[in-house]
Amino acid sequence: MNASPTSSILRALPAEHGERLMHSAREVSFPLGTRLFEEGRRADRFWIIRTGTVALDMRVPGRRAAVIETLGHNELVGWSWLFGPHTWHLGAEATSPVRAYEFDAEAVRDMCQADPALGMAVGQWVGDTVARRLRSARTRLLDMYAPYGSGSLS
Repeated sequence: MNASPTSSILRALPAEHGERLMHSAREVSFPLGTRLFEEGRRADRFWIIRTGTVALDMRVPGRRAAVIETLGHNELVGWSWLFGPHTWHLGAEATSPVRAYEFDAEAVRDMCQADPALGMAVGQWVGDTVARRLRSARTRLLDMYAPYGSGSLS
């Protein structure tokens, strides 16, 4: 594939690791309303958004799925592929037409196992993404349910 690594990978991974990861990517498109994955199903791929938006959602019994976060340009969609048991913790839907780089999770895990430096870099990148999203979700929940709102810790 003749594509330069996205800026999110360039910021997060050493150049040689970002380039190596991008060589395993393929370009894909999703129309508005496409479900990328469903909570509880096998997590066998992940994406980096080039254009468009994807909503992460969570099933709520007896109600519509609750949107947890909306992701856009250069953001990682999916982290469950890296951590066993490799099942999605949330669902995801294209909220606009999306163009993205798609990665085969097993192939990337194999690359990471074969090259511990790459594995460490990818693990750090995905871990940072998970931590940032957990902080964001905590703030949203506090804003919605805390008696005084504002989930900031100041």
